[in-house]
Amino acid sequence: MHTTTGVFVCFEGGEGAGKSTQARALAGTLTDSGFHTLLTFEPGDTAVGKEMRRIVLDPATGELSHRTEVLLYAADKSEHVDTVVLPALERGEVVITDRYVDSMLAYQGAGRALDLSEVDTVARWATRDLRPHLTVVLDLDPEHGLGRFDERDRIEGESLDFFVRAREAFLSLAAADPDHYLVVDASRPAEDVADVVLTRVDPLLSQAVR
Repeated sequence: MHTTTGVFVCFEGGEGAGKSTQARALAGTLTDSGFHTLLTFEPGDTAVGKEMRRIVLDPATGELSHRTEVLLYAADKSEHVDTVVLPALERGEVVITDRYVDSMLAYQGAGRALDLSEVDTVARWATRDLRPHLTVVLDLDPEHGLGRFDERDRIEGESLDFFVRAREAFLSLAAADPDHYLVVDASRPAEDVADVVLTRVDPLLSQAVR
């Protein structure tokens, strides 16, 4: 199910790929152009989400059942969609989020080697099957991306194989639905990436209010 009002753009990709940077850049450009823009992120951009984020990312949490981890991320996404994303889309805004369902499929599904279809069912139920008009996958070799961090949270501390599986999942999701995905080489200069993203987003903007 795709939204009928507003525009929903999601940035996905591995660690250090520049998702937050590109999300902020797009939001700034569109705001400057007169669009009502909401910049948000997952996990953690709600009161409930902050607690979910603390649990899943704090190294002090230690080992969690992989299914428990899926459900914690799903709870964050459900609250985020119901209280932040959907209301903004109903107002006709451009919603730009740093991570969404694909991160859960790539990390908790492929990364944790769980049944991807089961994780997908949980994620789609939690988010009311709300899908972005465009998902931008910032693709970067995991070894390069992880090298950008001096300290790592609980997820960033996973093995290289974990992130290789996640990267493959992101690319597989994009290849299966090219009309709603844009894959960009995240090793390119940030300005070039931003230009490519804006070019792809531009045709969608007729659905947004100004």
